[in-house]
Amino acid sequence: MSRRPSSARRPDRAGPVRARDVASPRHGIPDATVARLPVYLRALYALADHSVATVSSEELAAAAGVNSAKLRKDLSHLGSYGTRGVGYDVDYLIYQVSRELGLTQDWPVLIVGAGNLGRALANYGGFASRGFRIAALVDADPEVVGTVIARHTVRSAADIEEVIRRFDVSIGVIATPAPVAQNVCNRLVAAGVTSILNFAPVVLNVPSGVDVRKVDLSIELQILAFHAQRRGAAAREGDGGQEETLTRRRLDSVPGGALGMEVAGGLEAGARLDVAAGLAAAGSLAGDAGPDYETTEPNYRTGAQAVGT
Repeated sequence: MSRRPSSARRPDRAGPVRARDVASPRHGIPDATVARLPVYLRALYALADHSVATVSSEELAAAAGVNSAKLRKDLSHLGSYGTRGVGYDVDYLIYQVSRELGLTQDWPVLIVGAGNLGRALANYGGFASRGFRIAALVDADPEVVGTVIARHTVRSAADIEEVIRRFDVSIGVIATPAPVAQNVCNRLVAAGVTSILNFAPVVLNVPSGVDVRKVDLSIELQILAFHAQRRGAAAREGDGGQEETLTRRRLDSVPGGALGMEVAGGLEAGARLDVAAGLAAAGSLAGDAGPDYETTEPNYRTGAQAVGT
């Protein structure tokens, strides 16, 4: 099981906390560094799970998929420079990164949408060990409301505002279909939620001061499909180029051969379009939504939103 040091002390191995170690999070850390900190934390947890006490910058950088110079610069923003010839104390570095990310406390999370995706998120056990607590799930489907998912009784979407107040929700997760996602977002923001994780395949309009992270599974799959297609084409050109040319010549030498090749190409292109269309529909996994989600909020603009996994 992964370990998450508490906010009150360092891990036991690292000794007691000094006053400067519990200071408020530093400001001025570049956004690119912030985006890499969770990657470092994941690698550090893996090392801790294997009882690794110290790690060099080269080893940690390799585990995180970055170069060691970039890693050392990133960690220097946290005031952590390691020890020459020894490296970084794994448990203490977990504490430092967790503190900077705000993970030394529990963050109540509300999941809106209890369809397939919402259920999967609610049942994921990794949130609790990383500082996130599922406070509640809500849905607009009367047949889903009242059912139990991951020990949570699904509440009505009409109660979103009440749930946010009651559980002091810090983060809202939108796992609804695209048509109702904006309305859900408006209600979350109006109720005081300023951090939103959006799984709906739509760009949300939010006021300034609201942070949105967008996770679009269909886009990620399409990007992977693009690279897979490129690799496949390169392999065919490198290893099978001569065979393809010979096949084309044979087809061209018989009546209808060239036309047959064009038809085959068209079918292949059509298949790729069908795949793309299927991927674009991946957002429908989020489940059903009804009029209970609807609301209107004026004066919203398109805020900066990050796309990632």
